[in-house]
Amino acid sequence: MASTTRITVTLPTEQVEEIKRHTDNVSSYVADAVARQIRRQLLAAELDQYQRDCGAFTEEELARARAELGAGDADRGADAA
Repeated sequence: MASTTRITVTLPTEQVEEIKRHTDNVSSYVADAVARQIRRQLLAAELDQYQRDCGAFTEEELARARAELGAGDADRGADAA
């Protein structure tokens, strides 16, 4: 089991209400959201480094990546949002 640390987080009331409409486990919901954001930031850093090392992505590469990512979104359904 992963270790945990209790912290206090302040969120807008509307966000808390929306979270509670989706889950009874607010901590898990927030932890999942934080994990997704960390992955996005790590990926962005990797992509930036790749472009510094290898040059900017071409329009063709970007179009192919968008198409592949779009196909993945369809596989995940509502989870893609």
